[in-house]
Amino acid sequence: MKLLVNIDVPGLDMGIAFYEGALGLTHTSTIDDDVAELSGATCMVYLLEKAAGSPTNPSAAGTRRYARHWTPVHIDFVVDRIDEAVERALLASARQESDYVEWMGATCVTFSDPFGNGFCLIQFAKETYRAAKPSGLKINKL
Repeated sequence: MKLLVNIDVPGLDMGIAFYEGALGLTHTSTIDDDVAELSGATCMVYLLEKAAGSPTNPSAAGTRRYARHWTPVHIDFVVDRIDEAVERALLASARQESDYVEWMGATCVTFSDPFGNGFCLIQFAKETYRAAKPSGLKINKL
């Protein structure tokens, strides 16, 4: 099975600029003038240009909005140096939504992109959560 990540944005140029600047992804191609393919993660990331207020799908009553919103699915980007990744994201206009949180051998900071999509930056002490000895949740202030 292969994983692809699709992220709705109100404009491709803005989306490309943010995800290249914040996460170091590379714009590799544009498809049909409204889809941007980005590489540099362990899966391909596609930015889909969708107007605010457009239907989320043909059979749903909901419409897209680019204010901060919540969804039960979000993206975590695993980084080697979290302090540098946080600084890069902030310089690209990400909104930091949490302090540094340490849990199960990982350090995590939550953000939203300029379009309201939530994401996390995570640095593992080892390869994954399971590689660490379980411990309680610890909050570190900035």
